[in-house]
Amino acid sequence: MEDKKIGCLVMAAGSGLRFGGGKLTAELEGKPLIRRALEAVPEGVFASVLVAAQEPSFEELAASFGFRFLLNNHPDRGVGYTIRLGTEALSDCAAILYMVADQPLLTQDTVARVAGAWLRAPACIAGACCGGRRGNPNIFPAKFFPELLALEGDRGGSRVIRAHEDCFLPVEVPERELADCDTRESLNALR
Repeated sequence: MEDKKIGCLVMAAGSGLRFGGGKLTAELEGKPLIRRALEAVPEGVFASVLVAAQEPSFEELAASFGFRFLLNNHPDRGVGYTIRLGTEALSDCAAILYMVADQPLLTQDTVARVAGAWLRAPACIAGACCGGRRGNPNIFPAKFFPELLALEGDRGGSRVIRAHEDCFLPVEVPERELADCDTRESLNALR
């Protein structure tokens, strides 16, 4: 299964401007969002897990899970830059699952199901969705890495998916797991 080596990129480098800063250290049910994100990564699924963040203090937390850490010193360059850094660091993988760190209700089961869907159809981009609404995480095979590396600013993987709709494999997940916390109000709504 070496040819099916999957990497996981946990994207935790955003500035959380709409949240008012400090988004990933905000808590839901007594746990910071960054911890909840790392807890959603299932054991034994990924050959390598990389946490890309602008907050150096997350390195110790990542290490406690056995994950690698990548400091993003330029969060102002947008999610495209985080995707580029992570894709370069995991470029030896057959595919990379891209997770955002602000979906606090995401479960290990859902992440594992997205990875499993890709393993059954490795030419596809597999991604979480609910009722036709796409969300995160998404897993991209290596043939899409050049397009991901070319992303700039706040253009994320959805741009690549839109360019290859015929390759997208939806994985139905509970709607609540797709909820992200872009604002304090959205976090409060999950409480």
